Amino acid sequence: MNNVHTAYRTHSCGELRMEHVGQAVTLAGFMENIREVGQNFAFVILRDFYGTTQVVVENEEMFQIFKGLNKESTVAVTGTVRERDSKNPNMATGDIELVPSKVEVLGRCRHNELPFQVNRSREADEAQRLKYRYLDLRNPELKNNIILRSSVVAALRASMIDHGFMEITTPILTASSPEGARDYLVPSRKHPGKFYALPQAPQQFKQLLMASGFDKYFQIAPCFRDEDARGDRSPGEFYQLDMEMAFAGQEDVFAVLEDVLPPVFAKYGKYDTASSAPFRRIPYLEAMDKYGSDKPDLRIDLTCTDVTDLLSACGFEPFAEGVVKAVPVSNCTLTRKQIDKRIGDVEVQSGRKAYWFKTDESGAIAGGVAKFVQDKKDELTHRLALAPNTLVVLTCGKLLAAQKTAGVVIKTFGAACEGHQNKECYEFCWIVDFPMYEIGEESGELEFCHNPFSMPNGGLEILKKAAAGEVDPLTITAFQYDLVCNGVELSSGAVRNHDPEIMIEAFQLVRLGEDDVKAKFPAMYNAFTYGAPPHAGIAPGVDRMVMLLAGEDSIREIIPFPMNKNAQDVMMGAPGFVEQKQLDELNIACTAVEEETAE
Repeated sequence: MNNVHTAYRTHSCGELRMEHVGQAVTLAGFMENIREVGQNFAFVILRDFYGTTQVVVENEEMFQIFKGLNKESTVAVTGTVRERDSKNPNMATGDIELVPSKVEVLGRCRHNELPFQVNRSREADEAQRLKYRYLDLRNPELKNNIILRSSVVAALRASMIDHGFMEITTPILTASSPEGARDYLVPSRKHPGKFYALPQAPQQFKQLLMASGFDKYFQIAPCFRDEDARGDRSPGEFYQLDMEMAFAGQEDVFAVLEDVLPPVFAKYGKYDTASSAPFRRIPYLEAMDKYGSDKPDLRIDLTCTDVTDLLSACGFEPFAEGVVKAVPVSNCTLTRKQIDKRIGDVEVQSGRKAYWFKTDESGAIAGGVAKFVQDKKDELTHRLALAPNTLVVLTCGKLLAAQKTAGVVIKTFGAACEGHQNKECYEFCWIVDFPMYEIGEESGELEFCHNPFSMPNGGLEILKKAAAGEVDPLTITAFQYDLVCNGVELSSGAVRNHDPEIMIEAFQLVRLGEDDVKAKFPAMYNAFTYGAPPHAGIAPGVDRMVMLLAGEDSIREIIPFPMNKNAQDVMMGAPGFVEQKQLDELNIACTAVEEETAE
């Protein structure tokens, strides 16, 4: 137990045991509850950071003091510890109780009604929880998530230092850089019309550290991106275990994380089993073809198989064009109604329809689109290894659409059908060999797929062949990799492009010339012209790691003061309006102003 002896207390509310019986002590904490059981008799629960203790009120003076307080008021209670007649085995201090002789009100709660019950705050509306986050954080469940976060960060930091990495902090105010997401911009008072940007990641700085001669760098880095929220992504800011290694390649980075992460997951995770090294390496194209996702959840044993050649001409119109993927689910006991519901869930999540049929106990095909596939029963049975009572879910469309829909099918039915998902473990894998380039959805032109600073597989030669039209740029892969755990992408990383000649050639394919590279990345380009070592790195997301370890579905449950889905801090009122004087100092004029809305 931590030493909590201060001017206001001798012990914590989670500390007292039978060996303290008869001692005079002082506790301080929040009045969680009061239960009156007779005249001048009540039970009070006192809570602090460390736990709870029952206080037994047995006289009128003490009774009136406690009765006059609202719940969540803070008090210091001096009294004598005694053994409880009716012990509570569900309470760490359940063998004892405190009989008070003195009560000092330290902080009075001036609200008769709380916005929610603290111990049941997670059942409250999220907007209320975020507005009154200081009350929400008093909930022991949420508090324990923040404690877990602190413990995990400390363990990661200690392990990285043990592996010879040096912790170095990089700037928060930097230059705007095209790194994939929108920047948060900060106007400069001393340089009118110019802006700093908050870093989307310390990417360039950590590479410059390698060029500066540092060998192994890491930090628990804050990153800032103006992007929309998701269940596993908080808008505004997030933290990552940022690392970089000089004179190192892909396998060197893998070896470090395969040594650092499993012990942390095994010790602090909701489940005590985590993948051991080496993690599975799955090429990107294989992951999409087999799992329908570049973030496969390897706890699920379902995969998808291409059946285009068998079903494209079966007479079912949706299968007539594009690709058809099949996901067989053996020993499926779902009813037709349950299957249809989950097929509907797949459509909601993927935006595309899925179809199905099922083999009965005799192996005959029935249900869904069965009449269209009857003629191909033998071929399907052979290709999909169909056994009786197997559900087959089918997706179709353009290749990527059919794959992604199949990926949603795998997650949906893997979780719904017993025996297909081992939920109580952490399964890691590396997704490798990402495409260097892709066709942008908005631009319709060639763009970087992952990270523009990555080394292409084939180096300068393959880029020159692409520029000459001898190689399709879309077939070029890069030394880029993602670390995935239980279907959640923890991080992206890469072997870096440390050669300015290769860098220029890579950017020319996306219509950026040497002058553009020098203008957009002047420090990195210039540093590399002085001779830089080969280097590689990665940056696992701390928030996502802790979310997985805590078994939470929302990342906001493990962040002390998160923003809401609209990137607003409703507790502090951010973003908010500022005085015109401040705008004038920064030479800023607002062309549009959001109307204030009442909460």
